[in-house]
Amino acid sequence: SLPMEQGVNEFADPDLAFEFHYFFVRKYWFAYMAKAIVVFPGGFGTMDELFEVVTLMQTAKIRKRVPIVLYGKEFWNDIVNFEKFVEWGTISPGDVNLFRIMDSVEEAEQYLISEMEKAAPIV
Repeated sequence: SLPMEQGVNEFADPDLAFEFHYFFVRKYWFAYMAKAIVVFPGGFGTMDELFEVVTLMQTAKIRKRVPIVLYGKEFWNDIVNFEKFVEWGTISPGDVNLFRIMDSVEEAEQYLISEMEKAAPIV
């Protein structure tokens, strides 16, 4: 339980609303089941989950391709300077390709559809 948790999304099916006893299990299932991730502006929890998934992808602990969209260019470019990570040598230049920063719902939709079609098994 998180004391500041907002609660279950009102559009979620009540049968799918459950709480993890251990926080790391929540993070594991979040990353394991994701087909794509769209991250909206948020606080420390948002940053924690974003950097956790990107680190797992960067280190090949998650081997599947999970397209990541950071929504809201103004927020992301103001809050995190990813290019400075590269300049300081703390991430590789290719690591900034693990995600895309977008402002348009349509652009994000097309990107996610394209990426998931690439990953879909050929039948």
